[in-house]
Amino acid sequence: MKTITYKITVLSLFLLCVYTKGISQSRWGANDTLITGAVVFEGDTIEAKVLAGVYVFSYGNMSAKARWTRLRNAVYVTYPYAKRASLILNDINAHLAGQTNRVYISNYINSREKELKKQFADPIMNLSVYQGKILMKLINRETGNNCYNILKEFKGGFTASFWQTVAFFFGSNLKQPYDPKGEDAEIESIVKEVRRLYGYNS
Repeated sequence: MKTITYKITVLSLFLLCVYTKGISQSRWGANDTLITGAVVFEGDTIEAKVLAGVYVFSYGNMSAKARWTRLRNAVYVTYPYAKRASLILNDINAHLAGQTNRVYISNYINSREKELKKQFADPIMNLSVYQGKILMKLINRETGNNCYNILKEFKGGFTASFWQTVAFFFGSNLKQPYDPKGEDAEIESIVKEVRRLYGYNS
């Protein structure tokens, strides 16, 4: 009996909402009463409205949700560093454009390196290995070049090879590509979210 009553109540609620929706479209004066849907439930008159649809996204299982959350957190932590790295590399390239004096180039790069170590050494060293991998991908995204090639260009092939070996022992790769439409599509969607949040325009 309760099931039948409940079904009748739900049906009544639906019909009433449809009916009042039609009424509310007619013209009313500024001082008229506001018409809204209602339903009588167990003796009480309760306002009733049809709510907009709700989208529910499924992660499949909790481990997938945990993986997504970990990735999202890593991108939020590391993207500002990648953005800063891009600006610094552009500044260095602009400063050294057309410069042929190898001693001057070497001294300038070394001075910028010391400056960057002082500013970023502690925060970068506190990143986890996983966050480091994401940072390398984001640097590739922002600069259009992988970390190996950047090191090779500024510090030479030997230094780049050394750090590639170190990265290998930590299960990483300085040469890893960035594929925003394939393997790294999730990272790309999170980056767009971060850019909107922090107001990055370029």
